[in-house]
Amino acid sequence: MIETIRQGLKEDGYEVSLSKLCRWFDVPWRTVYYRPVKSEPKIQERFLHPIKEMIEANPSFGYRTVAHLLGFNKNTVQRIFQLKGWQMRRRPVGFRPRIQALPSVASRPNERWATDMCRIWAGADNWVTMALVIDCHSRELLGWHLSKSGKSKTAEAALEQALIARFGTLGKVPNEFLLRSDNGLVFTSRSYTSLVRSCGLKQEFITPYSPEQNGMVERMIRTLKEQCVHRYRFESLQNAVRIIGDWIQFYNLKRPHQALGMKTPAEAFALAA
Repeated sequence: MIETIRQGLKEDGYEVSLSKLCRWFDVPWRTVYYRPVKSEPKIQERFLHPIKEMIEANPSFGYRTVAHLLGFNKNTVQRIFQLKGWQMRRRPVGFRPRIQALPSVASRPNERWATDMCRIWAGADNWVTMALVIDCHSRELLGWHLSKSGKSKTAEAALEQALIARFGTLGKVPNEFLLRSDNGLVFTSRSYTSLVRSCGLKQEFITPYSPEQNGMVERMIRTLKEQCVHRYRFESLQNAVRIIGDWIQFYNLKRPHQALGMKTPAEAFALAA
């Protein structure tokens, strides 16, 4: 306030010192010259070191996952992430055309499964193809298979593994449910569609060129690549199978999922079953 008055008098042609203005208005001069100094925020070491160790081992983990695994308050972990600049940048979301909405969620286990394929570099074996199957309710990765060929046998092996993992057998499922996929040659092949029918499943295809309609399995593949595939230099197909297999065990049994209320996929299935 005092400085504002001084500037106003100066514009009118009157030079008055700050000390004189303080005497006129009975304002302590220290309050005019005082500039608060903000102290550096302090971080407790008992929080900092465990958090740093975990994100160094798993760089793609967000603060919620770290807080849950370490048993810390998520607000405390988020504040440390912000102060240290450890937060990951969000991917920019561009324009997406409006299409028919086909959500991939499910209200209970074995209501809808989703499947897809991706390519992975395996060193001496060059590019290999991975097929995977997830339950859209629990997000559990039920079946997967890596092979040098991207033919239907790869996708069939993943589906057979998923059926055995969930039902303990390769026969017909107790109740028919949906298996969602894209319209690729693998999933529309005579061999694959025949296997799906023989198991008592019903295929559900997304709109062509609309991978977001199979968003749940697409997100699963992204998580797999960010947290496992991109962190290792696989030497061979067998090396990739071993490392990816270990990560899938961690994902299903130990990794909390925000959409599941910070439960693991295995816990979400056990509660719903």
